Amino acid sequence: MKKMLVAAVLGLASLLAAGPVLAQDEASAAGEVRRIQADKGKITIKHGPIVDLKLPAMTLIYNINPGLLKDIKPGDEVKFKALHQNNQYIITEIRKD
Repeated sequence: MKKMLVAAVLGLASLLAAGPVLAQDEASAAGEVRRIQADKGKITIKHGPIVDLKLPAMTLIYNINPGLLKDIKPGDEVKFKALHQNNQYIITEIRKD
């Protein structure tokens, strides 16, 4: 019985140390739209560091619902919310700055 309890505690500890399997981080940021590929659901944005997503200043291609791209074009300064989910960066909200 004692061995089973120790194994259960060690198993739980390893799960907690590994973190959630479906980890999801979300953050707000601002940047400049560099490219839009609405047919592929992609937008490229140059932005400063996004601490909550552990991203340095960079130009990154995000996934985006094409419906959010109405009135957004390359060269626009935008504010956006993005999340990191299943190894993908996804914009959930976007608006011109």
